[in-house]
Amino acid sequence: MIFNHLQTSPFTKKNALLLDAEAFVHLLSHEQKQAAQDTQRLAAIATEIEQTGTYRHSNEEVIFGAKVAWRNNARCIGRLHWQNLLVRDMRHLTTAEDIFQALVEHLYLATNKGKVKPVLTVFAPQQPEHAGIRIWNAQLIRYAGYRQPNGTIIGDPLNADLTEALRQLGWKGGAMTPFDVLPLVLQLPGQSPRFFELPPDSVLEVPLTHPEYAWFADLGLKWHALPAISNMALEIGGVSYTAAPFNGWYMGAEIGARNLGDEARYNLLPMLAAKMRLATHSSRTLWKDRALLELNVAVLHSFAQHGVTMVDHHTAAQQFVHHEHREKAEGRGTAADWGWIVPPLSGSTTPVFHCNYENVTLRPNFFAQLSPYDV
Repeated sequence: MIFNHLQTSPFTKKNALLLDAEAFVHLLSHEQKQAAQDTQRLAAIATEIEQTGTYRHSNEEVIFGAKVAWRNNARCIGRLHWQNLLVRDMRHLTTAEDIFQALVEHLYLATNKGKVKPVLTVFAPQQPEHAGIRIWNAQLIRYAGYRQPNGTIIGDPLNADLTEALRQLGWKGGAMTPFDVLPLVLQLPGQSPRFFELPPDSVLEVPLTHPEYAWFADLGLKWHALPAISNMALEIGGVSYTAAPFNGWYMGAEIGARNLGDEARYNLLPMLAAKMRLATHSSRTLWKDRALLELNVAVLHSFAQHGVTMVDHHTAAQQFVHHEHREKAEGRGTAADWGWIVPPLSGSTTPVFHCNYENVTLRPNFFAQLSPYDV
C-alpha cells in the first residue's frame, strides 16, 4: 500500500486517496483522449470517498489500469504485449467457491490448449480498515515441496512452507513426486482460509526431452505451461486489488536457468553434468555452464515440440528493446530493474545487458504483499 493507514488520520487518508484517484483519472483521460470527462468523474469520486472512504472503478478504468500496471512493472521483460492483456472483471464474486471457479476458468482461458494468452482476473478490492481477498499461492500453479526427516525436500523447495501450511489446513498431500500440483488456498476477509484442488485438465504440463540426449526423457522432468502470478496486489488509483492473478507466457530461462537450475530450487545441474560425463572437479571446466545450456535447450525444445507458447531469452530481450522504442515514440519512458530484465542465461549476449535503466515505481502497478501464512 502507498500509505500507512495506522499512522494517518481518516482525513489524511481520504485526501491521499483522492490525489491518487486524480492522477489516475488524468492519466486515463490523457491516453484515451477524453479529458472533457475529468471534472464530472473526479467530482463523483470525491463524493464517494467522502461518504465511504473509498471509491469504485468503472469497468473501463479497471481494464485500463490493469494494462498500464503491466506496462509500468519494472521487473517484467515481456511488456511489449501489455495492450493485449485480457482483463476479466470478477469484482462481483463474493464466495470462495465462485472465486475458485473463476480461477479455474482463468487457467483454461489463458492456457488455451498451449497457445497461451495474457490474462488478468481481478476480484473485489480491499476495503478501508479491512483485509482484502488473498490467494496464498504465489502462482496459480505450483509444485509441492515435501520436507523429509533427513532435511532433504521432495519437489520444489520454494514451496515447502506453503506445502506445510496446506498440511495444517488438512491437505493430505499428493503422490510425493517432485511435481505434485498444489491446491489453491483462498482466504476471504473475516473468513478462515480454505483449499481447493485444481482439476487435472486445467493444468497443462510439458514433459521435457532433449533433441540430442535420448536419456533426458528418462529423467521424468516436466514443467507447467502457464506462469500465473497470484500473490501480488494490483493498485489502481490508490485502490488495492489484493487478488488479481495475471499471466503472460514463459521465457525459457525462467524454467531452465532458475526453476530447475537454481541450487535452492530443483538443483539439476550436478545430476545433468554426471549424465553428460562432464568433469566437475573444478569450476574452470565450466561444467555448470554446459549443463545449464543443455537444460535450457531441453526446455525450449520440449515446449516447441508440444506446441506451447514460450519465448527464448534472446528474443525476449529484443522485444523489450522494441517496447522501449515504442514507448519513447508515445512520449513515455520505460522504467526497468536491470537485475530482473537481464536474462539469467548469457546475459551479456543480449542488448538489455548493455543498457542503463531508471528503476522507478510508476502507478498503476503490481506490488508485493506480505505472506498471509506463517509456518
